[in-house]
Parts: sequence; C-alpha cells; structure tokens
Amino acid sequence: MTTVIPPSTASVRKPRRRRMPLARKGFLLVTLGIPFAFYTVFVLWPFLQAFIYSLTNWSGFSDTFDFVGLANYQNLLTDDIFLKAVRNNLLLALVVPFTTIVLALALATMVTVGGAGTGAVRGLSRSSLYRIVSFFPYTIPAIVIGLVWAQMFDPSAGLVNGVLTTLGLDKFESFAWLGEVSTAMPVTMFVIIWGFVGFYMVLFIAAIKGIPAELYDAARVDGAGRIRMTMMVTLPMVRETIQTAYIYLGILALDAFVYMAALNASGGPQNSTLTITQDLFNTAFKKGQFGLASAMGVVLAVLTLLFAATVFLVNRLTGGKDR
Repeated sequence: MTTVIPPSTASVRKPRRRRMPLARKGFLLVTLGIPFAFYTVFVLWPFLQAFIYSLTNWSGFSDTFDFVGLANYQNLLTDDIFLKAVRNNLLLALVVPFTTIVLALALATMVTVGGAGTGAVRGLSRSSLYRIVSFFPYTIPAIVIGLVWAQMFDPSAGLVNGVLTTLGLDKFESFAWLGEVSTAMPVTMFVIIWGFVGFYMVLFIAAIKGIPAELYDAARVDGAGRIRMTMMVTLPMVRETIQTAYIYLGILALDAFVYMAALNASGGPQNSTLTITQDLFNTAFKKGQFGLASAMGVVLAVLTLLFAATVFLVNRLTGGKDR
C-alpha cells in the first residue's frame, strides 16, 4: 500500500493577483471615470436638487425657503389643472408612439421588402426617393414645424381650411382646428407624428436591412405573403429596435413642450392640450412657485421611468430577449 505524502505548506503558493497596468487604469479613468463624473454633476445632481426643492416652498428668486414636506405633492393631487395635464400626457404617450411606429414600420417594410412578389426580395422602385422625402421633416426644428402647422391650421388664412372649402366643404370655413376641444388634441398628435414618422422609418429600414435575406426567401417558399412575412419574420427580428423607438417616443410624448408651445401656448380650449411641462413652466416662471414646479418635475420623471419599465416588461413578457 502506497502512502500519499501531502505537499508541504511551503511548497503550496497562493496565486498572485495580477495588478492592473497603469495604462489600463488611465484608459478606464478617461473612458468611464470622467464621463460618469460629468453625468453625476450635470444629470444626477440636478435630479436630486429638484427633489429637494420639491419639499420646500422656494419661490425661485430667494435664497431662503421653508421645508414643507410632501405638501406640494398633496396639492398636486387636488389640482384639477395638473391632473388634466397628466391625463393629456398619458393620452399622448398611448397614441403618439403606437401610431408613429406602426406607420414608420409599414413604410419601412414597403421600401425594403414590399416590392415584386417573385424573384429576389426587394423593396418598391425608387425607394431612395421615398427615404429622402420621408426623412426631410425630421431635419426641421420642432419649433419651426409647430409654427408652420399652426399657420396652416389658422381658421381665417390657413391652407387646410382653404383646401377644404375649395372642395366644397363649406362648414370648414373659418373652422378653428386648434380652438375646438374635439380637434385640438388630434391635430397636435398629427403634427408630432408627421414630424417623427420619417426618422423612425429610416431607423426601421436600417434594422430590416440587417435581417438575412434567406429568412425572407424561406418564408416565400413556404407560401407566406407580405403580411405574413412581416408578422413572422420582420417584427420578431426588429423587436428590440421597436422597443428602443417606443421608449424614445414615449419620452417625447410625456414632454412635447416645444410642439405644445408652438401650437397652443395657452394649453388649448379648456386645457385640452395642456401638458405637465407647460403647467410646470407656468407655475415656476409666471406664479413664482418653484417648489411646486419641482414637484411636477419629479412626477414627470417618475411617469417617464414607469413608461420605460412598462415597455421593457411588455417586451419581455411577449418573448423579448432583454433581461
């Protein structure tokens, strides 16, 4: 019987930890440390300041204020104007992202794979022209888009009423599109969607171009039509891009300050287009209640985070790959 002699403790050496090279430390400091420092100073700290001010009665133009706790948030819960603004923002967040993505994805599909039903999978003819024309509105600043469409919907000299009355629809003569409760919000949504559908169309075109053509060829061999190819091939392959686009559009819809200020700076008839950012602006700079306005900003930030979390959750529950 052989005896196994254990090695002596002196012969067992602990592995040495490899020190990070100085050059690697410098690289991490430049690429991660400095950007994180800027992010902390210019993003995280202002958020923290806004939350602190939301607990005060700060007027915005004084170095003295009193802490009032959650009184500002309690006031918001009983403020009918603010609650109306919240409902308007939620309506925008429900309609604008969904409609924009559906239109942009439909146009992108036609441009990339909506061509002839035989032969190689390709898009419509002259697709490059369609891309340029559809992307053009995104190159125009949002405030310019709002002002131009406000003039087009002008009740007395607007192009829209002029065209409709020329076609014989006399009831639209001097019709105030942005002055009626029933049409002010739909018109505003139309303008926002018009300004962004071209950009997201180009974004989806890039995503669809990354899908292997063999998948479309196999679907066509199996007898799939254009709609089925879109549902079974295109959508599953670009769902992560759709998720990103949905979040960005949701953030835009929850803000929408520029478009609202250009189309209806007063909040529309009976506050039908008033948003949280407009109410925040009026509360801070017209009423001098910066503490209450900061509370509105905190609520808006929470709504934005909840919207993004909801999109991630829905994407995951429906088969997304994000964890």
